[in-house]
Amino acid sequence: MTVQTQEIDRARFRREWEEWHAEHDRVLGGPHGFLAITGLRWLDGTPTRFPDAPGAWSTTEEGVVVDLDEDEELTLGGEVVRGRHSFGIIGERASVFAGAGDAMIEIAKRGGQDVVRPRHPDNPLRAGFSGTPAYTPDPRWARTGRFVPFDAPRPVTVGAVAEGLQHVYDAPGQVEFELDGATYRLTAFNGAAPGSLFVLFTDATSGVTTYAANRSVSVAAPDARGTVVIDFNRSVNLPCAYTDLATCPLPPAENRLTVAIEAGDRIPHERGGGA
Repeated sequence: MTVQTQEIDRARFRREWEEWHAEHDRVLGGPHGFLAITGLRWLDGTPTRFPDAPGAWSTTEEGVVVDLDEDEELTLGGEVVRGRHSFGIIGERASVFAGAGDAMIEIAKRGGQDVVRPRHPDNPLRAGFSGTPAYTPDPRWARTGRFVPFDAPRPVTVGAVAEGLQHVYDAPGQVEFELDGATYRLTAFNGAAPGSLFVLFTDATSGVTTYAANRSVSVAAPDARGTVVIDFNRSVNLPCAYTDLATCPLPPAENRLTVAIEAGDRIPHERGGGA
């Protein structure tokens, strides 16, 4: 490969990363993205009102219930909801969204507990968002590795940034890669797309130039030989890097790397980080 070809490939690599990074920030800073969250409300059996959501909310045997006053309403699936409404049993890590004027009310379950998280577009955290600092993309950090499947998926319990909360994920296997002559293995969880994976990790930059608690990197489905590409340039902050109103999972112990992964998202401006 000539020097000119290398420069063209590197330029394409950076351009594709910049497009991806801009889209990721666009979603994060969207009108009802995580930066719009104004409260993390843990529900119990007592109907309770919150300043940033209409209605009195509670968790019951039939699931999450809201009692709306005569002058209050929500929209759900395009339909107006008034009076008493049951959202039913919410699945773990699932969310339902109801409209409330220009706001969205997220009804969810995290760590076995029902929560309400209102999202308001005018939240100051969102209004002041100017993008996420990140390392300059470098092809060196796009590591070709392999997927090492377990005999059967294993449930893995991990901690959370919310005190006392735990998350359980199914791990189909581990991803293995080499860096500077050393071999590393990271436990991988099922991703959003069929066959895809995601990895929670920390490394030697955590708490220094990157967010201390966690980062995440998505991995496309392995090919027929189990080959994967782990592109650490696309390591992203979880919502807890920007707001305390999150319940993000922590990496399992084996995913706490001692090597410095100087790629991907850095500490956000909102936490005192910089470019």
